Amino acid sequence: MDAGLAALVGAAVGSLATIGAAWVNGRATARSQFDQWRRRHRRDAYANYLSALHDRDIAMGAVLGALQPETPDLRDVDEKVHRFVTLAREVHRAAEVVILEGPLSTVESADRVARASGDLSSVMRRMVEHAHAGDSSQKAADTALATEREHALYQAVKNFRAAASDVLGNAN
Repeated sequence: MDAGLAALVGAAVGSLATIGAAWVNGRATARSQFDQWRRRHRRDAYANYLSALHDRDIAMGAVLGALQPETPDLRDVDEKVHRFVTLAREVHRAAEVVILEGPLSTVESADRVARASGDLSSVMRRMVEHAHAGDSSQKAADTALATEREHALYQAVKNFRAAASDVLGNAN
């Protein structure tokens, strides 16, 4: 093979190697950018969900607090319940985004939060109904059950936070 042909073949092989390396590098960069984009969207979805939960839980605490007096101010209780319901809808909206963003581990964890929230909400609703009926016979038992379910909800939210952190790569 003469020197000119060898140089031409060498240049062709070098060009193909450069193009191949550029293609591989471009794919890796695109994948990295996509992963960063997905992580950012998931982080935002998880943060919005946790924020909505926080606001709703403060409203639930306000309802439970308004029910504590021997004779609760029912108008105040009803206003607080209305606020709670409005914020609960925000939690459901935020949960839908968590479901869309996934992955399954956070979806399952958010479902456990929803079940724990529902368990506590059912006690709260029953307490409100009893207050409206003027029945305080179950107040002590319901208050104790609400405390127990608040703790279960706290644990479920804590577990969601850990699952979200794992997905985002923030595990400690």
